[in-house]
Amino acid sequence: MAPSYPPRHTAPRRSIFTSLSIVSIFVLGAFFVTRFGLPAPRHAFNFQHAARVGPRPESKTRAEATGDKYLIGVGKADITGPVVEINFAGYADLSQTGTGLRQRIHSRAFIIGDVNNPEDRFVYLVLDTQSGDTAMRFGILEGLAALGDEYSVYGQGNVAVTGTHSHAGPGAWFNYLLPQITSLGFDKQSYQAIVDGAVLSIKRAHESLAEGYLDFGTVNITDGNLSRSLYAYMANPAEERAQYTDDVDKEMTVLRFQRASDSKNIGILTWYAVHGTSIYQNSTHVAGDNKGVAELMFEKAMEGEESAAEGFVAGFSQANVGDTTPNTLGAWCDDGSGDQCSLENSTCADGKSQSCHGRGPAFTKLDLGIASCYEIGKRQYDGARSVYDSLGSAGTSVVGSTVKSLHFYHDMSFWNFQLENGTEVQTCPAALGYSFAAGTSDGPGAFDFTQGDSGEPSASPVWEVVKSLLRAPSPEQNACQAPKPVLLDVGELSEPYPWTPNIIDVQLLRVGQFVIIISPSEATTMAGRRWRAAVKAAAADLTDTDPKVVLGGPANTYAHYLTTPEEYGIQRYEGASTLFGQWELPAYINLTVSNIQYLAPDSSSSPDAGPTPPDNRKDSLSFITGVVQDNAPLGKSFGDCTTQPSSTYTRGAVINATFVGANPRNNLRLEDTYGAIEKQDGDTWTQVRDDTDWSLVYTWTRTDTILGYSEVVISWESEADAEPGTYRTRYYGDSKALVGGAITAFEGTSNTFTLT
Repeated sequence: MAPSYPPRHTAPRRSIFTSLSIVSIFVLGAFFVTRFGLPAPRHAFNFQHAARVGPRPESKTRAEATGDKYLIGVGKADITGPVVEINFAGYADLSQTGTGLRQRIHSRAFIIGDVNNPEDRFVYLVLDTQSGDTAMRFGILEGLAALGDEYSVYGQGNVAVTGTHSHAGPGAWFNYLLPQITSLGFDKQSYQAIVDGAVLSIKRAHESLAEGYLDFGTVNITDGNLSRSLYAYMANPAEERAQYTDDVDKEMTVLRFQRASDSKNIGILTWYAVHGTSIYQNSTHVAGDNKGVAELMFEKAMEGEESAAEGFVAGFSQANVGDTTPNTLGAWCDDGSGDQCSLENSTCADGKSQSCHGRGPAFTKLDLGIASCYEIGKRQYDGARSVYDSLGSAGTSVVGSTVKSLHFYHDMSFWNFQLENGTEVQTCPAALGYSFAAGTSDGPGAFDFTQGDSGEPSASPVWEVVKSLLRAPSPEQNACQAPKPVLLDVGELSEPYPWTPNIIDVQLLRVGQFVIIISPSEATTMAGRRWRAAVKAAAADLTDTDPKVVLGGPANTYAHYLTTPEEYGIQRYEGASTLFGQWELPAYINLTVSNIQYLAPDSSSSPDAGPTPPDNRKDSLSFITGVVQDNAPLGKSFGDCTTQPSSTYTRGAVINATFVGANPRNNLRLEDTYGAIEKQDGDTWTQVRDDTDWSLVYTWTRTDTILGYSEVVISWESEADAEPGTYRTRYYGDSKALVGGAITAFEGTSNTFTLT
């Protein structure tokens, strides 16, 4: 049965104090999260061709139909929002505001349906964003409804909106106030780009629906992630830890979609746990981080591949990511000591966390994590490709015709339930502990907060004032959240609109023996293992085949972190960011396992919908200014190339061209490009690089705010194996007039240059 819901506990009104505090936090955010960084040198990447280097075994098609048929479809669409003047989502760093684009980001949609009962189907979305969230999910469902009756089969119960957890994409699309603070509120353009692209990707997947097969396989990627919170992980029982070889999950699961009519593979969907924090928080070019690299690398590798259909889609979904890091060289003190950060609280000799930073595999290049991002992405690509190439002989077929999904909302505020041993426990309204403000070695916080912070003495008197102005937690909340020392009692703040979710999405998807947990929170390694194991045990009664369970997220409503009760007791960053108290994980397990009967083959009902979360899209604050005007300097025109490339370069060089530019927020150029490299072939020019290529970088700079001048630099980090020849750089822009606000498209072209 779906759970019942107790009355909401409301906080006392402090409208004047709260309003003042909101303004204070927006201002304090500039000091709390500002970071400084210097421009990094450019490096060449063989993105276009790295996926094809070296001999590979032939990817075999299905020899005989050993699995059951399903309706399958895949689709992809551009969701690249404003790449300048909008704060990034992930690090919550006010200074990480966009200045350009390294690689476009996308929505990838995967639809699976029951051939015999087509109404039974689900959509799994993989967005190159920090997470799925409430506002965007509302918008996506509205967009699907607007497509008409044919799309009425997609709705609240069967659409999962997950994010790759990239920290390098535009923000300002969150539903709740707290994550809006560093982005200075809500930006309709950023939000709409994601929603429209997600809906378009689902539409394309729906239009591609055909009968086909599903197969899965696994591979261990041992050098793709590391634990960034080993001290908390070690608090889990020794006998439990002994069941596992590693302190983070190394296994990647790959699910292949193969069309029945011609045995062509139309896509893959993978799950692997690694944070989208390869690119550092002082990088300001939009990208999909390491999973974005892997996705586009795989898709480019499939172009012309005999086993792959045209329009092949590769989704690299997130898993139990909470305590993982892509910074596989570990966390080190950038204070000249040469020391590693402390195990217990990730601090350095001064007792602070600010100089503790994780280092990726290409750290020595000192390029804001760009080369490391590429490398961690390539390691995921290599792992997925090895499974893809062997599925014909070593894969496991998905069997059993059942396709089911369940979804309901649940209010975590003071919810009572029983543990397996009969103990009565309670979850809490959302709250964040002191160690939340410490950040992690992927992105340390400010002031003197540290991981494992007890709150006594306070690391910041300023935040004590802010805390008291906002809301001091009640004795009931303190007792519920213990042993977390509450810094921000955000779940009980609702002015001017809710600060964080108390209502979460509970969702499970099933096709045959393959079950997907949809997590609203960033589950840590052991939290994910326990949750998967519980669902697998419960699902065993629903299928004749050993269930395969994966976990995807953060999804639907971003609810921060999910730790085990033992890890929660340590109160490092992940525990301090576990919103609903120490029993959050057992609650999530209870809510899914107790409703798993809705995934049974003969199930024809759904759980009660539960309380609808607040929709803050129309109420959200915004201090984000729009584009006022663009002008070209006297004697110049938009698109003029003011700094030409040299006449000749050797392969591997960086080729720059500077143009009289305009603000790219005037036109997002979705499904298009801001920059391009064209190669001469006789009398014709062929586009060979665009915004989807890792090696082509677009940088925008406002040179005069009052007069509206700006410039654009398009940089081609030419690959070592790029084809020699004659090239030119193209720039596509759109200017805005001061009077009337008309948007006018223009183009710019550089002189030719030779690559040898």
